Amino acid sequence: MKSAIDWPPRLVLPLLLLAGLLAMNFTTWLTLSVAGVAMGMMLFLMASGLTLIFGLMDVITFAHGAFVSLGAYVATDVVARMPELAASGSWPASLSVLAAAIAVAIVVTGLAGWVFEVVIIRRVYGSHLRQILITVGGLIVAQELLVAVWGANPIPVAKPLALQGSVEILGAAIEIYRLVAVGLGLAVYGGLYLILARTRLGLMVRAGVENIEMVESLGFRVKRLFVGVFIAGCALAGVGGALWGIYQGLVTPAIGPEMMILVFIILIMGGMGSVGGAFIAAILVGLVTNYTGFLLPKLALGSNILLMVGILLWRPRGLFPLVKS
Repeated sequence: MKSAIDWPPRLVLPLLLLAGLLAMNFTTWLTLSVAGVAMGMMLFLMASGLTLIFGLMDVITFAHGAFVSLGAYVATDVVARMPELAASGSWPASLSVLAAAIAVAIVVTGLAGWVFEVVIIRRVYGSHLRQILITVGGLIVAQELLVAVWGANPIPVAKPLALQGSVEILGAAIEIYRLVAVGLGLAVYGGLYLILARTRLGLMVRAGVENIEMVESLGFRVKRLFVGVFIAGCALAGVGGALWGIYQGLVTPAIGPEMMILVFIILIMGGMGSVGGAFIAAILVGLVTNYTGFLLPKLALGSNILLMVGILLWRPRGLFPLVKS
């Protein structure tokens, strides 16, 4: 019996890890690999939101970066308002600060996403050109609102004390915050997979993507469900922005838009609408960024563009396409 598993795209990540191991010593490889996976997890959190919105709902929004920036600013404010816990040095206190920052970012960006969907997106469903134009304008307005509230100057933010520093694993120094980011990214991916693949809610979303008229004729309010999907996508962008802002240690109004090139690369490489594809593509982007930055610094800036071109020449619909072409 012929296997239904599409093996070639599943081998890309292991082969990249093996190539990196052969090109450098083990300690350096482990350090760069963990750093790359951690970066990939934070990118995945940003890209998974756009995967839901763009890939599943067929809504092209260039304002996604504004929600990343908003999440970063909100997290910065939360950390700044909890100085004693952040500086206590205990694991429970530091994790509670990070959890509070993420929770508030989810609520604020989710509410902002709901307002954005009602005021702007709802009027341009089904028209990609209008979506592009209006969301680009929305991004500009949102960026100016961020500047009006938080100012144009960069805002420093320090990681909670227990999440600073590094631990030694197999002779390699691994940043603690990166390990936390990896754990959170895996948890979010697992949750999204279970919701989309194992629940009635996920079944309705997937069915609505395939044939919204048929699902609505059965009595399900798919359009209302898609509003929830849009809110969830914006909230995930906020989580990614919160983690990335704290990791960078400096938040600016451009922190979100600067990441959008990588987010769109991940979305396209992974396959439209595929959460699993976005997960693998985000890790590939993180690893390629770190490996080329160490081995071939002159190619670092264009490495992910070259990776995307190579994958699309091989698989034009991405590694794990979900929806119909």
